[in-house]
Amino acid sequence: MSLFRTKSIEQSIADTKEPEHELKKNLGVFDLILFGIGVCVGAGIFVLTGHAAATNAGPAIALSFLIAGAACALAALCYAEFASTVPVAGSAYTFTYATLGELLAWIIGWDLILEFTVGAAALATSFSQYLAVVLEGTWFEIPAAIATVENGFINLPAGLLILGLTAVTIGGIKLSSRLNQIITGLKVLVVLAVVVVGAFFVKVANWVPFVPPAEAPSGDGGADVFHLPIVQGIFGLEPSVFGIGGVFAAAAMVFFAFIGFDVVATTAEETRNPQRDLPRGIIGALAIVTVLYMAVSLVITGMQNYRDIDPEDGAPLATAFDAVGLPVMGNLIAIGACIGLIVVSMILLMGQTRVAFAMSRDGLLPVGLSKTHPRFRTPYRITIITGVVVAILAAFVPLSTLAELVNIGTLAAFVLVSIGVIVLRRTRPDLPRAFRVPWVPVLPILSAVICFYLMLNLTLDTWIRFLVWLAIGVVVYFLYSRRHSRLGKSESESVGAARR
Repeated sequence: MSLFRTKSIEQSIADTKEPEHELKKNLGVFDLILFGIGVCVGAGIFVLTGHAAATNAGPAIALSFLIAGAACALAALCYAEFASTVPVAGSAYTFTYATLGELLAWIIGWDLILEFTVGAAALATSFSQYLAVVLEGTWFEIPAAIATVENGFINLPAGLLILGLTAVTIGGIKLSSRLNQIITGLKVLVVLAVVVVGAFFVKVANWVPFVPPAEAPSGDGGADVFHLPIVQGIFGLEPSVFGIGGVFAAAAMVFFAFIGFDVVATTAEETRNPQRDLPRGIIGALAIVTVLYMAVSLVITGMQNYRDIDPEDGAPLATAFDAVGLPVMGNLIAIGACIGLIVVSMILLMGQTRVAFAMSRDGLLPVGLSKTHPRFRTPYRITIITGVVVAILAAFVPLSTLAELVNIGTLAAFVLVSIGVIVLRRTRPDLPRAFRVPWVPVLPILSAVICFYLMLNLTLDTWIRFLVWLAIGVVVYFLYSRRHSRLGKSESESVGAARR
């Protein structure tokens, strides 16, 4: 059996119409844009802005967001063409299966499982931290023993949040969409308040120099080798932070803030008119959040010199307003972040279940996991299992060291999707495409190169953990998935029939 056998577009679409695996179509373009904004406006804007500015880019963090947004825009065009051509759950996994073959599809699906699972758990943990800040000093203050794993024995709020969101996700895509619309509206209002109010406290002097000169990293360089971008080792560059290299390193770091449109693509089967609405939803969400990120980063580095930002501060936006004597804005931001992280966790949880659902329907994971609920038409079995696993991780495991795994996993998916567009144009030029990437193959190649370069700007320890996870996935594929693949079984039956 070939490791690079591909699943036809026609078969992928036919599988979506099987009664026991059919998802309910409830989403329009407005829902998709808000899903994208909802998952993007979270930890990236409330936490990573300050950390990346303080450690890598200074005021040029705005350029880092622009670079990351541009890379995403190129990848988004590729996603939009695929999503409008192959309106099937699974996102990059499904697209790769149709173009580059089963083994690579499994690897990227395994990669996405890690990305969404770790992301949902980490953001639930962030929610718990913000909730503790909001409730501090009130009758509802959370005891340290159940507030965090670091200072207690369980992060109870994070675990309970994931279990509650699991129930909401099972209840149907429309219920999830309504909750997302309400919370995303509140988050955007908070972000706009940060920009408008903060603009009155900006000091232009804090933006000079806009791109701080490169300097050696603090501490023992040898000891920090695992925490420096691998691009410095590959090209023999002196270890450094800030400068142009720091701007790109920060871009790789804040890429976490742009994974929203990747999740949008996982809802293809639940979109009423995917050929028209998915491209609009993906690109619309990306454009809006890029503008918001750049505006917030300029305001924060203008209010507070980047040298004064604590890179370990979990709430840098709130701290910036406290520093200029506006604690009420700091409290508003903390509340907005706390509420906002709820919906980010929910959308990542939902994205994980849709990828696993598609892999299960193809037989690469146990087929029984892809059975949908008779009333809600949601993949309730895989949702329950995913929810329990993520809740356990959020409740008992500190996940800060795994945050960059989300970035490298997303970038790897973008690289394969970009290549896949070129492959599908050559192998299936006859397919109707409601949206077409312009300037093929130049634009997809540029997308793949930029995304891979951003991967090289991630640290060595991130690459090691990522490769270990992929190695485990390859073992699982050869021990289970390859033998249970529906496509593989179909090929074997065809060969057997031909021999008879």
